[in-house]
Amino acid sequence: MTGSMIAFAAFSTIAIVGSLLVIFRRTPVASAFALVLVFFSFSGLYALMGAHLIAALQILVYTGAIMVLFVFVIMLLNQDSPITDIKESSLLFKGIAGLACVGMVTVLINAALRVSGLAPTNIYTDQKIEELGGNLRVISELLFTDHLFQFELTSFLLLGAIVATIALSKRQRKGGVS
Repeated sequence: MTGSMIAFAAFSTIAIVGSLLVIFRRTPVASAFALVLVFFSFSGLYALMGAHLIAALQILVYTGAIMVLFVFVIMLLNQDSPITDIKESSLLFKGIAGLACVGMVTVLINAALRVSGLAPTNIYTDQKIEELGGNLRVISELLFTDHLFQFELTSFLLLGAIVATIALSKRQRKGGVS
């Protein structure tokens, strides 16, 4: 077993364990810090694949900026007080949440099954990238031309995550205090 295979197994294990911690931690701050661990392990996986720019951006943008913002919002909104649990939610809410989860898993499975033949191979060789001006230029031109919709969709998803964090912090707390 090579060193890169050992590193891949270690980063993958850390990502999986960290993801489970994000889901099962009781406090939102602990979940956010577990998500930081997941982002660092993703950065290690990107570095193993040779995508050093993406690894650096992962640390700077997601771990450095976005997670600091999330942790700040969570701590600012005082999430340490007890909140209502999903066990106390209505059956309708649980059913809608379950259907949404099943729908998302179905979409992810369909996407995973269809993606194998979609990736173009050998379009950007090392020589072609050098002719076009380097990795950063090629990535930025692709990002803001061919993949502009996905770039903007990501910004809306991040905005939605911030709004959801605030909405979750403002939900009815136990004892009638809002």
